[in-house]
Amino acid sequence: MTRNFNPTLFDEAMGAAGMAANILLSPLTRRWYSRWGSTAAERQRALPGDEIVSAPRIVSTRAITIRAPAEAIWPWLVQMGQGRGGLYSYQKLENLARCDIHNADVIHPEWQHPVVGDKVRFGPEPYPFHTIRAIDPGRTLILGSPVDERSVPTSWVFHLEPVDAATTRLIARYRGSYEPGIANTIIWRALTDPIFFVMERRMLIGIRDRAEARGAPAAAAA
Repeated sequence: MTRNFNPTLFDEAMGAAGMAANILLSPLTRRWYSRWGSTAAERQRALPGDEIVSAPRIVSTRAITIRAPAEAIWPWLVQMGQGRGGLYSYQKLENLARCDIHNADVIHPEWQHPVVGDKVRFGPEPYPFHTIRAIDPGRTLILGSPVDERSVPTSWVFHLEPVDAATTRLIARYRGSYEPGIANTIIWRALTDPIFFVMERRMLIGIRDRAEARGAPAAAAA
């Protein structure tokens, strides 16, 4: 029987409460949530994809330890997106916003061969999306905003760093820019950024849980 890794209704409610609290407290909590789970070395190191946004106004480097080899984690990363494997986060909250997200609890072979230029959607049209900018198979997936003058420059990088044969660090780095001004500062720093943390944190946990459930037997056999 397929295991359900999605948050419970209580978890979803706590996620919503976490968003509200983080919005209110973000001037105090931003330093913590922008580096959640990451080490100083991980925050300071350059990652592929940093060059997409050369002068970011928002930067976060978050990470999680996964008790599975990188090859057990990679398939979950490459099938992300609306209409595919989902985002492994608070599915009910996303669908309240009509994102039509359905998180996969199994690896789908038909979604395992992304190419540069593919869209990774956060909802159906006309919701925003990222495109795949670069792929280092089994190691780094680099997403970025569409290359056009209307898009806010952003990059979202997922990097797998093996610790040993059975353990991996998953590092997620976001870099974003926006035109200066009070309205944009409120939208991006006071609202989007604290909400994004709550959703990305749950995503990292969702990926960890799925990969450990699948990767633990292989790791133990190794």
